[in-house]
Amino acid sequence: MAVKRKTSKKSSKSIKNLSQAHGKEEKFEPTTLEQIWGDDGSTAYGTLNENAYTKQVDDMNMSDLQAHASTVGIIPIDNRSTLRERLLREFRKHVSSYKKPVQESSSAAHIDPKVMKILSEGR
Repeated sequence: MAVKRKTSKKSSKSIKNLSQAHGKEEKFEPTTLEQIWGDDGSTAYGTLNENAYTKQVDDMNMSDLQAHASTVGIIPIDNRSTLRERLLREFRKHVSSYKKPVQESSSAAHIDPKVMKILSEGR
């Protein structure tokens, strides 16, 4: 007599909702004088979240989109999809200028003297 086995279906929704943490503390260093004075970069676009900005752009009509483009510094054009892509590209540039990662200074003090001797032979 064959025994029927119950198979449980795993929910794909729970897998999609999972997020992975890398454990690295993300520190950003200021790149402009305004950032040193405390500007967080959200004044030009209203947010630094790309999903929120994309939703904001998608909710605008064509005249609002062209007015927003001119305030941001982009020449407004009649093609909606091209204008949307230009706005998103400029937004990503703006966000990346505010999120420059801190570079760790690497010192040569922890390198073995024998290794330094071998590396300096080619000079």
